[in-house]
Amino acid sequence: MTGHETSHLPGQGRAVGTAAPFHPRLGDPARDSIRGGRIGVVVALPQPGTTTYHLRPPGGGDEWAAPADGSALRPVPAQVTHVTPMKRDVVYDSRAHQGAMPVTVHYEDGGTSEAVLILTPAQLELYAWQVERIIGLRETAGKGSS
Repeated sequence: MTGHETSHLPGQGRAVGTAAPFHPRLGDPARDSIRGGRIGVVVALPQPGTTTYHLRPPGGGDEWAAPADGSALRPVPAQVTHVTPMKRDVVYDSRAHQGAMPVTVHYEDGGTSEAVLILTPAQLELYAWQVERIIGLRETAGKGSS
């Protein structure tokens, strides 16, 4: 996820096991498992005497209902926007024949998390060539702006 504590996500801070039902708040996106994973924005919460959440597609459209117990709803994680290398040393594991580069994953909600990019020898060679190409393009672009 995004590295931010998110109180409405099930299972945070709990031991491994069955997660509690997801109870979204008004305006939260939710994935409805009964409707084949359809994503909607919560537009009405269950009230005393009602038995459903009401959701609407993010771009607008017809509302639908989901059970008030939250059993059919799942959180929708923030989408990744990009990944950047961290200013840390890389590692090559000769036993596994792979390199590892620490990276920061950036999410659309502004959150970040740390991860490791694992590269095979073939990927290391390919990406070394691609980075050299980017450096060459940068140098060429710099000459054109003088």
